[in-house]
Amino acid sequence: MSVSLRLSRGGSKKRPYYKVVVSNSRAPRDGKYLEQVGTYNPLLAKDDENRVRLVEDRVRYWLGVGAQPTDRVARMLDKAGIKERAATVNPNKGEPGKKAKDRAEEKAEKAAAAIEAAKEAEEAAKAAAAAPVEEAPAVEEASAVEAEANTATPDADAGDAAAEVSGESSQEAAEG
Repeated sequence: MSVSLRLSRGGSKKRPYYKVVVSNSRAPRDGKYLEQVGTYNPLLAKDDENRVRLVEDRVRYWLGVGAQPTDRVARMLDKAGIKERAATVNPNKGEPGKKAKDRAEEKAEKAAAAIEAAKEAEEAAKAAAAAPVEEAPAVEEASAVEAEANTATPDADAGDAAAEVSGESSQEAAEG
């Protein structure tokens, strides 16, 4: 029979409370146990002395007999100074998962495409800015033609201006 030191859950829904128990490793989590050797209340603050309570001499006895603590209980025992726990090394701990890497690659590709599109738009804007300089004489010619058209009928414009000054509308001036 292999014996383990583990947590047995109690408490109500969303209000967990655990007993640190010594039990047969094949027994159900919350089932029959050999002895209760402590309690763990995760709702209390981490620095609270009642968060983890252990009966140290009984824990040492069961460890001496060969009981194997679960990882969570081993952490508690290490913090209490009862049994030292070797630090685990996980070199991939901070590395994102495969899907996150794929999303990051897609985002980088979209950003590169957006930068490329911005460069193309900037080049097109430079080309468009260079083109109006060449077309400027054509614009001046068009404005010169409009000026000639306005000056071609000075009598009508002068009559309209005189009618407006005298208070008559331009239509009455044209009729009369």
